[in-house]
Amino acid sequence: MTDIPITPEVTALPRMPRRADGKVNLIGLTRPRLQEALIAAGTPEKQAKMRADQLWQWIYQRGESDFAAMTNLAKAYRASLAENFVIERPEVVSKLVSADGTRKYLVRISGGHEVEVVYIPEEDRGTLCISSQVGCTLTCSFCHTGTQKLVRNLTAGEIVGQIMIARDDLDEWPKPGEGSDARPRLLSNIVLMGMGEPLYNFENVRDAMKIAMDPEGISLSRRRITLSTSGVVPEIARTAQEIGCQLAVSFHATTDEVRDKLVPINRKWPIATLLDALRAYPKASNSERITFEYVMLKGVNDSDADARRLVQLIRGIPAKINLIPFNEWPGAPHERSDWERIESFADIIYKAGYASPIRTPRGEDIMAACGQLKSATERARKSRAEIAAEAGI
Repeated sequence: MTDIPITPEVTALPRMPRRADGKVNLIGLTRPRLQEALIAAGTPEKQAKMRADQLWQWIYQRGESDFAAMTNLAKAYRASLAENFVIERPEVVSKLVSADGTRKYLVRISGGHEVEVVYIPEEDRGTLCISSQVGCTLTCSFCHTGTQKLVRNLTAGEIVGQIMIARDDLDEWPKPGEGSDARPRLLSNIVLMGMGEPLYNFENVRDAMKIAMDPEGISLSRRRITLSTSGVVPEIARTAQEIGCQLAVSFHATTDEVRDKLVPINRKWPIATLLDALRAYPKASNSERITFEYVMLKGVNDSDADARRLVQLIRGIPAKINLIPFNEWPGAPHERSDWERIESFADIIYKAGYASPIRTPRGEDIMAACGQLKSATERARKSRAEIAAEAGI
């Protein structure tokens, strides 16, 4: 089929954000929207699907950002693409590497805002913890991000772009002449546990994860993607239906009185309402258990009575409980539970028939551990007393 160059004059791309120079970033567009963009820019409709498929593989399977390198497209067509589009990742401002190999990236997005992304290498996997918002609305008292006000949602391109910059840094893209599986898979898992509440940015998170799961691109299994929510009940069933990934819940307390303080969204959707939604979760099964995340806070939620109450609350839900030793940060109003207390708590859960792994803190020396993320440009200097007062503690 003959390539027909697109005309630079035809640039009316409806409903698609454009840069100051009028160009559209292709990263983050779903397949249908990519086709729509190409057609709007002059690609004949009969060619649009094929061209979108070719671009998709270059962008997400090979990590290419230069149209000139896309050698299965005619030279004139490549030049015309460059007139209308860019393939632009977020900017990596800095990278810190922990003594345990954890990498934390400070990433700048449109508007000059910054988010943090963390890569955690393990023997059998490499997990990338990505962000969905700049800041957060939830003000969970144990979370550093919660002390930062919400600035805005990330776009689908900014979310999937975090995966791409990590693959860049890990040198994971295939080289020219190599197959897509020629290099070892260093980034094998994604957790939406960074900055923000993913279910308050549902559409962008969904589109980004669909791109990550696409078998002709980044090609991550849905079972290797875990979305963590604090309990946005109306969107929980939708997560199973429209994304299909694994689900984790930031639970952290066994009574509404305590959870209201730790996870203020509980005042809107209390424990009983949340658990009803989880029992009805379409994908909950023994092979796809819901993960309950439970941060261990000294003298707050770590008693044997809490452990026994937790077991009773989740009864009937295929589940595992991840116990997270609290990762302290400057001004934090809580302390980490003693190790013996954590082990006693875990033992009660284990004897009740639930997996209860204790998460090993990673990247604490670079403030990359769970609950420690907070973008440098939005960082507010608050005292421990101010943070505790805001949390109602």
